[in-house]
Amino acid sequence: MWLEEVVDRDGRMVATTLVSTAFIPPRNPQPRHSRGRRLSPKNPQSFAVNRHCFGTTGFRHAQIRRQGASTRRSTVHVLTGRPENGDELRGAAPHAVMIPQPAQGHVTPMLHLAKALHARGFHVTFINSEYNNRRLLRSRGPGSLDGANGFRFEAVPDGLPPSDDDDITQDIAALCLSNTKHSSVPFRELLVRLSSGAAGTPPVSCVIADGVMSFAQRVAEDMGIPALVFWTTSACGFMGYLHFAELVRRGYVPLKDESDLTNRYLDTAIDWIPGMEGVRLKDIPSFIRTTDPDDVMLNYDGGEAQNARGARGLILNTYDALEQDVVDALRREFPRVYTVGPLPAFTPRGAELDAIGGNLWKEDASCLRWLDAQRQPGSVVYVNFGSITVVTPAQLAEFAWGLASCGRPFLWVVRPDLVSGEKAVLPEEFVHGTKDRGVLVSWCPQELVLSHPSVGLFLTHCGWNSTLESVCAGVPMVCWPFFAEQPTNCRYACAKWGIGMEIGSGVTREEVARLVLEAMDGEMGNAMRVSATAWKERSRAATVDGGSSSENLDGLIEFLRAGCV
Repeated sequence: MWLEEVVDRDGRMVATTLVSTAFIPPRNPQPRHSRGRRLSPKNPQSFAVNRHCFGTTGFRHAQIRRQGASTRRSTVHVLTGRPENGDELRGAAPHAVMIPQPAQGHVTPMLHLAKALHARGFHVTFINSEYNNRRLLRSRGPGSLDGANGFRFEAVPDGLPPSDDDDITQDIAALCLSNTKHSSVPFRELLVRLSSGAAGTPPVSCVIADGVMSFAQRVAEDMGIPALVFWTTSACGFMGYLHFAELVRRGYVPLKDESDLTNRYLDTAIDWIPGMEGVRLKDIPSFIRTTDPDDVMLNYDGGEAQNARGARGLILNTYDALEQDVVDALRREFPRVYTVGPLPAFTPRGAELDAIGGNLWKEDASCLRWLDAQRQPGSVVYVNFGSITVVTPAQLAEFAWGLASCGRPFLWVVRPDLVSGEKAVLPEEFVHGTKDRGVLVSWCPQELVLSHPSVGLFLTHCGWNSTLESVCAGVPMVCWPFFAEQPTNCRYACAKWGIGMEIGSGVTREEVARLVLEAMDGEMGNAMRVSATAWKERSRAATVDGGSSSENLDGLIEFLRAGCV
């Protein structure tokens, strides 16, 4: 044993460390560095070094390899300084820093996971973009970022220029590139501040980064902080992204020309992706539908999926039985896969945490009272195309007249930015003709709507949050996928799980009405309801004590508490 001085970047001693060693036979000629220091491979002998540090925030216990054993006193650089209050932080709560991509479909599941960790004893710092922080203050009120005891919000800039309309989802491709280029430095500075004690928080013990925000994964690991990635897609969607590079290598992508979009080329069977039997090229996430080999999203999402291989663990908001074949295939490729969905089942209720929300549009809860007034269970068609989908004015009109002609009561979420480039305006005749059986809102509490007994069908874009919420509520779907992995989710809903029917890309009012009526009254609709009920029960089984997701969440927490080793 010996003592080490632990110094900060300015050479000041901030801790004294008691060190013990144990001999380890050489295994790797160049061991991985720890805390940012690469070790020399010259001496083949290696010792495991256990440091028990006193008085420092970022170095409570670590294990690295040391070459040789002659030195009995040395200097080690740490990334954080002494906490301002000087308190001993041994035994402090584990501190998870969580950063979603700043889009609604990513913020929502990351916030569910954050609440689940907080309920299990973690201190949580949740990082929004500055743009989204402003939107939250507008949609949820001035106290929406106050957090709770042990749960705080922070923000980093996304680097995009100011927008004329700051209440819309930003351009996804531009956001991805800008985050990667401009958010790394402020994120690093935030991690240093959080670990310094200046923010009044325990040392950062782990970072959970959105799967498409791998800059945060790299920054954390460079600072010696373990990082996991949370892919907020389905498992099958993630598997699709993981094989973008192979699709390019085999010549399926990019498309030869735009005729491949309409000449049935997209019906080509892709029978070699592990765990995804029976998929076609059209079922792969839509960013492969390009003629440009340098397409931003083709390369970005494919690259981010590969970056997950370097994370300490892969978290997915799904449950094993729902995507068993894909999950099994992923576990053959990744050493730690944590399927912990559906996450809302692990989110505790209570006034303090209920006040923490992530909806970027103001929710209109009055629609719940309207649903209460519906006399027939399962009679309402709920329509919502999510937070990013945009339609043309013609498509909006086709959906409207299809709903009008089917004669069913409906609740339709029409975002102000639903129509590309202009404000969404429905035909006046449609609004007047359906006012006694239709309700239009700009945003709503979707989980509560889908679980309401009056709702019998979901007309959806098949975003993963919407799809999983529908599965958990036992509500069949009519699917109109828009982009990203939505076509993959649609394929599974329709062909694998038996709970959906797909509208063709060239939407017509006749097809909308026909599918809604078939799903509500037809023989196929009856079969879909039976399947939906079965999947609802499987969802519940996954989250009770002893269920697959419950055990996986326990395993994730144990891994995080152990320092991700």
